[in-house]
Amino acid sequence: MQSILKTLLLFLTMIYFNNVSKIYKDAVALDDVTLTIAAGEFVSVVGVSGSGKTTLAKMILADENPTNGTVFFESTNVHKLKNKDLTKLRRRIGVVFQDFKLLQNKTAYENIAFAMEAVSKTDEEIASDVPHVLELVDLSHRIFHFPNQMSGGEQQRLAIARAIINQPELIIADEPTGNLDQINTHEIVQILKKINGLGTTVILATHDRAIIDLVGKRVVTMENGKVIRDTKHAK
Repeated sequence: MQSILKTLLLFLTMIYFNNVSKIYKDAVALDDVTLTIAAGEFVSVVGVSGSGKTTLAKMILADENPTNGTVFFESTNVHKLKNKDLTKLRRRIGVVFQDFKLLQNKTAYENIAFAMEAVSKTDEEIASDVPHVLELVDLSHRIFHFPNQMSGGEQQRLAIARAIINQPELIIADEPTGNLDQINTHEIVQILKKINGLGTTVILATHDRAIIDLVGKRVVTMENGKVIRDTKHAK
Protein backbone atom coordinates (compact mmCIF):
# COMPACT_ATOMS: atom_id res chain seq x y z
CA MET A 1 0.00 0.00 0.00
CA GLN A 2 2.83 2.41 0.88
CA SER A 3 4.43 1.79 -2.51
CA ILE A 4 1.13 2.50 -4.29
CA LEU A 5 0.65 5.74 -2.36
CA LYS A 6 4.19 6.88 -3.20
CA THR A 7 3.61 6.18 -6.91
CA LEU A 8 0.35 8.12 -6.80
CA LEU A 9 2.13 11.02 -5.07
CA LEU A 10 4.69 11.22 -7.87
CA PHE A 11 1.99 11.57 -10.50
CA LEU A 12 0.16 14.29 -8.55
CA THR A 13 3.20 16.50 -7.90
CA MET A 14 5.74 18.34 -9.99
CA ILE A 15 8.66 18.28 -7.52
CA TYR A 16 9.23 15.61 -4.88
CA PHE A 17 12.20 15.51 -2.51
CA ASN A 18 12.31 12.11 -0.82
CA ASN A 19 14.56 12.15 2.29
CA VAL A 20 17.24 14.19 0.53
CA SER A 21 20.55 15.04 2.20
CA LYS A 22 23.59 16.80 0.80
CA ILE A 23 26.77 16.59 2.81
CA TYR A 24 29.96 18.39 1.83
CA LYS A 25 33.32 17.72 3.42
CA ASP A 26 32.81 20.25 6.20
CA ALA A 27 29.10 21.08 6.10
CA VAL A 28 25.59 19.68 5.84
CA ALA A 29 23.72 21.62 3.14
CA LEU A 30 20.50 19.58 3.21
CA ASP A 31 19.44 17.34 6.06
CA ASP A 32 16.83 14.66 5.28
CA VAL A 33 14.49 16.95 3.33
CA THR A 34 11.12 15.59 2.24
CA LEU A 35 9.07 18.10 0.26
CA THR A 36 6.38 18.10 -2.42
CA ILE A 37 5.47 20.93 -4.76
CA ALA A 38 2.39 20.66 -6.96
CA ALA A 39 2.14 21.94 -10.50
CA GLY A 40 0.86 25.52 -10.49
CA GLU A 41 1.96 26.33 -6.94
CA PHE A 42 3.84 29.44 -5.84
CA VAL A 43 6.20 28.39 -3.05
CA SER A 44 8.48 30.79 -1.18
CA VAL A 45 11.51 29.07 0.37
CA VAL A 46 12.80 31.33 3.11
CA GLY A 47 15.90 31.16 5.30
CA VAL A 48 19.15 32.91 6.10
CA SER A 49 22.25 32.49 3.95
CA GLY A 50 23.51 28.94 4.28
CA SER A 51 20.15 27.46 5.28
CA GLY A 52 19.98 25.26 2.16
CA LYS A 53 17.79 27.27 -0.22
CA THR A 54 20.24 27.40 -3.13
CA THR A 55 21.25 23.75 -2.72
CA LEU A 56 17.56 22.84 -2.89
CA ALA A 57 17.27 24.66 -6.23
CA LYS A 58 20.44 23.07 -7.58
CA MET A 59 19.06 19.64 -6.78
CA ILE A 60 16.03 20.22 -9.01
CA LEU A 61 18.31 21.22 -11.88
CA ALA A 62 20.67 18.31 -11.14
CA ASP A 63 23.52 20.79 -10.72
CA GLU A 64 24.24 18.96 -7.46
CA ASN A 65 23.82 15.27 -6.62
CA PRO A 66 22.29 14.20 -3.31
CA THR A 67 24.40 12.32 -0.81
CA ASN A 68 21.24 10.44 0.16
CA GLY A 69 17.66 10.43 -1.05
CA THR A 70 15.97 11.10 -4.39
CA VAL A 71 14.71 14.17 -6.26
CA PHE A 72 11.86 13.68 -8.71
CA PHE A 73 10.55 16.01 -11.40
CA GLU A 74 7.09 14.58 -11.93
CA SER A 75 7.85 10.83 -11.92
CA THR A 76 11.44 11.17 -13.14
CA ASN A 77 14.48 10.79 -10.90
CA VAL A 78 16.44 13.80 -12.18
CA HIS A 79 19.79 12.41 -11.08
CA LYS A 80 19.38 9.27 -13.18
CA LEU A 81 18.89 11.16 -16.44
CA LYS A 82 21.40 10.91 -19.27
CA ASN A 83 22.85 14.18 -20.53
CA LYS A 84 20.46 14.43 -23.49
CA ASP A 85 17.39 13.90 -21.31
CA LEU A 86 18.73 16.24 -18.62
CA THR A 87 19.05 18.99 -21.23
CA LYS A 88 15.42 18.43 -22.18
CA LEU A 89 14.38 18.65 -18.53
CA ARG A 90 16.27 21.88 -17.95
CA ARG A 91 14.48 23.43 -20.92
CA ARG A 92 11.26 22.98 -18.96
CA ILE A 93 12.70 25.14 -16.17
CA GLY A 94 13.46 28.86 -16.21
CA VAL A 95 15.96 30.26 -13.71
CA VAL A 96 16.21 33.84 -12.40
CA PHE A 97 19.39 34.82 -10.56
CA GLN A 98 20.17 37.57 -8.06
CA ASP A 99 22.93 38.99 -10.30
CA PHE A 100 20.82 38.89 -13.50
CA LYS A 101 23.46 37.08 -15.67
CA LEU A 102 22.54 39.15 -18.72
CA LEU A 103 24.75 39.42 -21.80
CA GLN A 104 26.12 42.93 -21.48
CA ASN A 105 26.99 43.32 -25.16
CA LYS A 106 23.46 42.50 -26.29
CA THR A 107 20.27 44.57 -26.20
CA ALA A 108 17.14 43.50 -24.35
CA TYR A 109 15.79 42.07 -27.61
CA GLU A 110 19.04 40.22 -28.31
CA ASN A 111 19.29 38.79 -24.78
CA ILE A 112 15.90 37.15 -25.16
CA ALA A 113 16.47 36.18 -28.80
CA PHE A 114 19.66 34.41 -27.72
CA ALA A 115 17.68 32.21 -25.32
CA MET A 116 15.23 31.35 -28.11
CA GLU A 117 18.01 30.58 -30.58
CA ALA A 118 19.44 28.11 -28.06
CA VAL A 119 16.30 25.97 -28.46
CA SER A 120 16.20 26.40 -32.27
CA LYS A 121 13.32 28.87 -32.51
CA THR A 122 12.92 30.49 -35.95
CA ASP A 123 13.53 34.15 -36.75
CA GLU A 124 9.79 34.56 -37.23
CA GLU A 125 9.04 33.14 -33.79
CA ILE A 126 11.68 35.38 -32.22
CA ALA A 127 10.33 38.49 -33.93
CA SER A 128 6.81 37.63 -32.77
CA ASP A 129 7.48 36.50 -29.20
CA VAL A 130 10.17 38.89 -27.93
CA PRO A 131 8.04 42.07 -28.03
CA HIS A 132 5.20 40.19 -26.35
CA VAL A 133 7.29 38.99 -23.41
CA LEU A 134 8.88 42.43 -22.99
CA GLU A 135 5.39 43.91 -22.79
CA LEU A 136 4.51 41.33 -20.10
CA VAL A 137 7.34 42.64 -17.88
CA ASP A 138 6.73 46.29 -18.83
CA LEU A 139 9.95 46.74 -20.81
CA SER A 140 8.64 47.47 -24.29
CA HIS A 141 10.30 50.89 -24.15
CA ARG A 142 13.69 49.25 -23.46
CA ILE A 143 13.66 46.78 -26.33
CA PHE A 144 16.85 48.13 -27.96
CA HIS A 145 18.63 49.19 -24.77
CA PHE A 146 21.68 47.43 -23.35
CA PRO A 147 21.69 46.19 -19.73
CA ASN A 148 24.04 48.99 -18.61
CA GLN A 149 21.42 51.48 -19.81
CA MET A 150 18.80 50.00 -17.45
CA SER A 151 18.16 50.23 -13.73
CA GLY A 152 18.62 47.19 -11.51
CA GLY A 153 14.89 46.56 -11.44
CA GLU A 154 14.67 46.74 -15.22
CA GLN A 155 17.57 44.33 -15.59
CA GLN A 156 15.86 41.83 -13.32
CA ARG A 157 12.62 42.16 -15.26
CA LEU A 158 14.61 41.46 -18.42
CA ALA A 159 16.13 38.41 -16.74
CA ILE A 160 12.61 37.19 -15.92
CA ALA A 161 11.51 37.77 -19.51
CA ARG A 162 14.45 35.69 -20.72
CA ALA A 163 13.59 32.94 -18.22
CA ILE A 164 9.97 32.63 -19.39
CA ILE A 165 10.37 33.18 -23.14
CA ASN A 166 10.45 29.46 -23.94
CA GLN A 167 7.34 28.85 -21.81
CA PRO A 168 8.86 26.74 -19.02
CA GLU A 169 6.61 24.83 -16.66
CA LEU A 170 8.67 25.89 -13.63
CA ILE A 171 10.44 29.11 -12.66
CA ILE A 172 13.13 29.02 -9.98
CA ALA A 173 13.95 32.51 -8.71
CA ASP A 174 17.00 32.45 -6.41
CA GLU A 175 17.14 35.69 -4.36
CA PRO A 176 15.84 37.70 -7.36
CA THR A 177 15.30 40.84 -5.26
CA GLY A 178 18.53 40.69 -3.23
CA ASN A 179 20.07 43.68 -5.02
CA LEU A 180 16.88 45.74 -5.38
CA ASP A 181 15.17 48.47 -3.41
CA GLN A 182 11.67 48.14 -1.95
CA ILE A 183 9.83 49.55 -4.96
CA ASN A 184 11.61 47.31 -7.46
CA THR A 185 11.21 44.34 -5.13
CA HIS A 186 7.46 44.87 -5.13
CA GLU A 187 7.41 45.04 -8.95
CA ILE A 188 9.40 41.81 -9.31
CA VAL A 189 7.12 39.96 -6.90
CA GLN A 190 4.03 41.17 -8.78
CA ILE A 191 5.49 39.95 -12.08
CA LEU A 192 6.25 36.53 -10.59
CA LYS A 193 2.69 36.36 -9.26
CA LYS A 194 1.38 37.27 -12.71
CA ILE A 195 3.45 34.47 -14.27
CA ASN A 196 2.16 32.04 -11.66
CA GLY A 197 -1.38 33.18 -12.42
CA LEU A 198 -0.84 32.07 -16.01
CA GLY A 199 -0.19 28.53 -14.76
CA THR A 200 3.57 28.40 -14.28
CA THR A 201 4.90 26.87 -11.06
CA VAL A 202 7.15 29.31 -9.17
CA ILE A 203 9.75 28.57 -6.49
CA LEU A 204 11.07 31.77 -4.91
CA ALA A 205 14.13 31.46 -2.65
CA THR A 206 14.70 34.45 -0.38
CA HIS A 207 16.23 35.48 2.95
CA ASP A 208 13.79 38.41 3.23
CA ARG A 209 10.69 37.42 5.18
CA ALA A 210 8.96 40.67 4.19
CA ILE A 211 8.76 39.37 0.62
CA ILE A 212 6.59 36.42 1.60
CA ASP A 213 3.94 38.85 2.83
CA LEU A 214 3.85 40.34 -0.67
CA VAL A 215 3.44 36.90 -2.19
CA GLY A 216 0.82 35.61 0.25
CA LYS A 217 1.28 31.97 -0.78
CA ARG A 218 2.82 28.81 0.67
CA VAL A 219 6.01 29.32 2.70
CA VAL A 220 8.69 26.69 3.35
CA THR A 221 11.13 27.80 6.05
CA MET A 222 14.63 26.29 6.12
CA GLU A 223 17.25 26.31 8.85
CA ASN A 224 20.60 24.49 8.86
CA GLY A 225 19.57 22.38 5.87
CA LYS A 226 16.26 21.27 7.39
CA VAL A 227 12.68 22.20 6.56
CA ILE A 228 11.48 23.47 9.93
CA ARG A 229 8.11 24.86 8.86
CA ASP A 230 5.74 24.48 5.89
CA THR A 231 2.68 26.73 5.89
CA LYS A 232 0.12 26.89 3.11
CA HIS A 233 -0.25 30.66 3.33
CA ALA A 234 1.94 33.46 4.65
CA LYS A 235 0.75 34.74 8.00
